[in-house]
Amino acid sequence: MQRRTLLKLAGLSWFQAVPAHAQHNSVLHISTLLLQDPATLIAKKVMAEAYRRLNIVPEIEELPGERSLQSADYGTTDGELYRKAGMETQYHNLVMVPVPLLNYEIVVFSRSLNFPVYGWESLRPYTVGFVKSIKIIEENTKGMKIEVATSLRNAFMKMMVGRSEVLVCNRLSGLAMLKEMGMGDVRLLSPTLAEFPVYHYLNKKHAALVPKLTSILMEMQNNKMMKEIQKSVITDLGLE
Repeated sequence: MQRRTLLKLAGLSWFQAVPAHAQHNSVLHISTLLLQDPATLIAKKVMAEAYRRLNIVPEIEELPGERSLQSADYGTTDGELYRKAGMETQYHNLVMVPVPLLNYEIVVFSRSLNFPVYGWESLRPYTVGFVKSIKIIEENTKGMKIEVATSLRNAFMKMMVGRSEVLVCNRLSGLAMLKEMGMGDVRLLSPTLAEFPVYHYLNKKHAALVPKLTSILMEMQNNKMMKEIQKSVITDLGLE
């Protein structure tokens, strides 16, 4: 409950940023993962500002991971909030806006183990916990002993009762959940398992917006606005 409250407070300025005449603006429905995490909040804030400059209001629809992508690909929603590069090779109706919104760090947490994380293969001896539908984790743990959870909280609880030995997730999300749950005996292993930029995607019916969003996001990147948004979210959540 505390984390949900923190995330809502941190996101308050995002909703307040929508102008009073928003009902007269165009609206795009953007799908994203069914996870209230800091990375998602950062991406929401960045894209809310980018769309504001185009007089467009993005309405975020949270869906399970695969459904979120399929919805954007089928055109049921207008786009996907953020994913790694290359999703268009599998979801052919998606067009990537080629400016990264943030760097996504995949890390390993453990309560009982402490070992150097040298790539995905270093996890093979252990039971690996993670949240269902995180594609990069699913793809890289095939053939390993896994313990899939429906939520990050559930994944940490499974690790606490011994159902998994390590837990793989986004760094900011994991740290926020540890803070919420008060789990001081869980350690963050190093080095980082994977790090990659994530990008906004639009259904191809909105391809005309891609050059405009590219220009706006490049400006936000160059004037450090993206970094300021990320810093403000991390500070508001107490994750410095």
